[in-house]
This record gives sequence, structure tokens and C-alpha cells, in this order.
Amino acid sequence: AHLVEESGGGLVQPGGSLRLSCVVSGSIFSINAMGWYRQAPGKQRELVAGITSDGSTNYADSVKGRFTISRDNAKNTVYLQMNSLKPEDTAVYYCKLEQSWGGYWGQGTQVTVSS
Repeated sequence: AHLVEESGGGLVQPGGSLRLSCVVSGSIFSINAMGWYRQAPGKQRELVAGITSDGSTNYADSVKGRFTISRDNAKNTVYLQMNSLKPEDTAVYYCKLEQSWGGYWGQGTQVTVSS
């Protein structure tokens, strides 16, 4: 894809919620798997949640039961609903259009969980 654009990051209190959005252009979105990743200072970038073209999902153990990934193919958009946020969720969150060779990354959006 030519463009992957995240939005929805910001500052939220512990226990709060936030929804991230990612819009894809330049590719046939409906046939692509999508992923949400995050990277905190001093840590490796990690997969948070993934969703296939058929809607199958997977989550990192640290976010299971709190985060939900979904997609709206009509809008070329993937979402990450984040509930019960914890300070350790603080990171830059990246959207990725998955390809067998790697994929296309968005620019990232900052999520800060703090009182």
C-alpha cells in the first residue's frame, strides 16, 4: 500500500479507554491482514493485535480481554479499541498492512496512560 495513517492517540487516565483508527489507501484493503504494534522507550516493537482478511484475530497476552481489533472494509479502516488502560500501555502505536515480504507501516500515534 502507498499510505497507512493512524489517528486517535492521546493522553488518558489509568482505567480509561481510547480508540485508534488506521486508514489505508493505495491497496486492496479487504484482502490484507492488518496489525497494531506498539513500541515503548527502551523496548522492542511488539505486536499488540492482528486481524486477517477473514476477520480472525489474535492478541498479545498483555492486552487480551482489554483490547479489541476490528476492521471496516467499506471504509478501508482498522480499529483498536483499548479499554482498562494501564500505564504500561504507554507507547507509540503503529498500524501495519501485512505482506509476506514485510508490509507497510504507518507513522505512529502516541498513547500515554497517566494520572
